Amino acid sequence: MIISFIGGGNMATALIGGLAEAGDATEIRVAAPSAETRERLARDHGVRGFEPGHGAIVGADVIVLAVKPQILPGVLAQIGEHLAPGQCVISVVAGITLATLRRAFPGGVSLVRAMPNTPSLLGLGATGLYADPACSADDREAAERVMGAAGLTVWVDDEDLVNVVTGVSGSGPAYFYLFTEALADAGERLGLPQATAETLAVHTAHGAGAMLLRDHAGAAELRRRVTSPGGTTQAAIETLETGGLRALVDQAVKAATDRGRELAGQAADKDGER
Repeated sequence: MIISFIGGGNMATALIGGLAEAGDATEIRVAAPSAETRERLARDHGVRGFEPGHGAIVGADVIVLAVKPQILPGVLAQIGEHLAPGQCVISVVAGITLATLRRAFPGGVSLVRAMPNTPSLLGLGATGLYADPACSADDREAAERVMGAAGLTVWVDDEDLVNVVTGVSGSGPAYFYLFTEALADAGERLGLPQATAETLAVHTAHGAGAMLLRDHAGAAELRRRVTSPGGTTQAAIETLETGGLRALVDQAVKAATDRGRELAGQAADKDGER
């Protein structure tokens, strides 16, 4: 399978590294404007580097669009007419719907939209995938192999649910960073040295996440196990519940989801104006 990346930024680099390590491609190509980026990826992962344009996509089985939304129109203008039926395009461009891509590409091209998150840079990502109804089982399998190089993949059956994926996992790491920051701040206010409070908070977050992955009992059960009746954890949990933590999380995820829909709508409007 020949996989071509349009864009050589952090997400593309993470996926390329995972694919190269797993041996999941007969050839990996990358088109990037920076010669330094192309040379680095060629040196580190054995990819073939291309200057921007359509050269990287000729003969490729899978094309991964991994560019910033603001430069996507120029990219589509460069490569759109050069795509061929049977090729699969995976877009990791935030806020760009498949309808926008369909208008730029010829018929017979399979389209998949992906929403990864930043832990993908460590191979610990969570990516939501939505496939155009015309995609074959082989296309879906190819998308899983490519995006699975950076972590977990899940499919959604409605493109609008990609916005919910954004609200849960795409933006989700920032929620945990905020909670960890607040936990460390609370420890410092109660007398711990700043460095000690931060170390404890960070390692607690890391350990709790690892337990969630390794013990399949689920978050609710793990919480119950550590919450002894009348103990310190129960006092803290009751304070969080009474303070409306669950409602705040609901509101936060909905706000991120709604903003994702707005951005997708704005991108579609701009596309329609051209």
